[in-house]
Amino acid sequence: MPHPSHHLQPGPATPTAGDPDWQVWSDAWTRHVPTLTGRTDLTVTVAPGAGGGAPACCYPDAGRIEVDATYIGTPDITNPARAGHKRIVPTAYGLLVHEAAHAAHSRWRTPPGTPPIVAAVAELLEESRIEHRQRTRRRADRRWLRHTVTTLLDPGDAPVDDPWHAGQLAALLLARVDARILTAKDTRGIRAAVTTVLGRQRLRQLREVWRQAHTVDDSDAEQMIELAWRWCHLLDINPHQQPTAPTPDLGMFPGQLAAALTDYLAHTAGMTPADYTAHHLAARHGAPATWTRRDPTDPERAAARTLAARLRRARTHPAEPDTRPSPVPPGRLRTRHAITARAQADAGAIPTAAPWQRRTTLPPPKPTLHLAVLVDTSGSMRPYATAMSSAGWILAHAARHRDAITTTIAFSGTATLLVPPRHRPAQVLEMTAAGGTAGFIDAVKLADTLLNLRHRGALRMMAVVSDGQLPNTDAAQRLITTLHHTGCPVLWLRPANLAGHTFTHTTTLLVDNPVQAIDAIADAAITALQRA
Repeated sequence: MPHPSHHLQPGPATPTAGDPDWQVWSDAWTRHVPTLTGRTDLTVTVAPGAGGGAPACCYPDAGRIEVDATYIGTPDITNPARAGHKRIVPTAYGLLVHEAAHAAHSRWRTPPGTPPIVAAVAELLEESRIEHRQRTRRRADRRWLRHTVTTLLDPGDAPVDDPWHAGQLAALLLARVDARILTAKDTRGIRAAVTTVLGRQRLRQLREVWRQAHTVDDSDAEQMIELAWRWCHLLDINPHQQPTAPTPDLGMFPGQLAAALTDYLAHTAGMTPADYTAHHLAARHGAPATWTRRDPTDPERAAARTLAARLRRARTHPAEPDTRPSPVPPGRLRTRHAITARAQADAGAIPTAAPWQRRTTLPPPKPTLHLAVLVDTSGSMRPYATAMSSAGWILAHAARHRDAITTTIAFSGTATLLVPPRHRPAQVLEMTAAGGTAGFIDAVKLADTLLNLRHRGALRMMAVVSDGQLPNTDAAQRLITTLHHTGCPVLWLRPANLAGHTFTHTTTLLVDNPVQAIDAIADAAITALQRA
């Protein structure tokens, strides 16, 4: 999430250059902002990229508010001089109201020498405090402030289940309930997850802190800093020994906080959690513009058909004796179901009960394989990029819904979603190998999010094509070990001609060429299905 300090900058800053196309908006909101703040010395700049890297930003000492025009759309979407325009752009107008609340009520300044972590907590508490004050002065502004919450949050804002991140969610969401911006129903899932991490007693103590912050005077810096110190102590943080905010452990997967936050954002956007996650991941892990697409070749189509046939055969087991319900004899009469069927017929409904049970031979049910393929696209793996691009397309077209669900993810400096699950691309997306391997950790977490690799009830496997030269080896090992302990095998395919690192809790194979790596992945998938 953009930290509050990113969109509240008391000190001087270079103003964002105005955009002539958006000058009408800047002028209209500059005329309107005294109504929101009671200040006549403020100017508003609306332009693409304004806000200092945040959706919007307030410079109270400089008397300036900036709003990123991205949250409006196009300049001609509506007339900003008309009162009804706010209903057309509720999120952008909510950002203006939020920054106006800062301009009107954020009059205190962090004292020199305050530990950064204490200052960060004070700024977190300031978010709900200024919105509470704004709503007290202008009750109708609550409607617009609600729209800003989702712009300041991201599913990745709760990367781990630890007290610090639980406290962040509590300060940014649960505190807004007491500020009467959000409702308890809005944040029910968030409250449950935060309570799981912090416990009821500690959450109750934190609530006392933010409720007291809502009563602090706009210029009382001493009281805000004192409350921030109390907050740190409740989270067992000593700012003298740990002056900066804790960083998340890269070797841990997201947990209940992330799931609850995703559910909240999805509900707010009017989407299912699955659809919201897919939309968010596609935007965050989309392919670079330099990657090209091409039509699949005839050998690739043939390879996909061959692999699909192998997957179907692997799922076929000899028939075994079993029982199956039947609406008609012969078989053993099931009295309860017979009575139910008669009652349904007497009621004029079509009978759905099956009164008879007969013995038959049925193939045993087979689980669906969840297969994630992670491809290293750093500079050293350049010879594998073309072949693994082809492999991603082949796997996606070979996997039928009941046979397997596959995803292919590339990683270099970042993680890129090459082929999403349950997606059969019409063209092959050609990867370009360049950069480092820092994106491996994000790639593993992305694969877990897409295929739920830690779920013990599913048949899962992760295959990695890489030399293993990673910058965060310890964190990567902890992620791999977590998958191993939940029953998800990790197949690591290392080029034989490259020096590399071997991870424990993996099955590591040395391959001489990309084709051998592809064959090894296919064979491992077939073996997993046969043994299931």
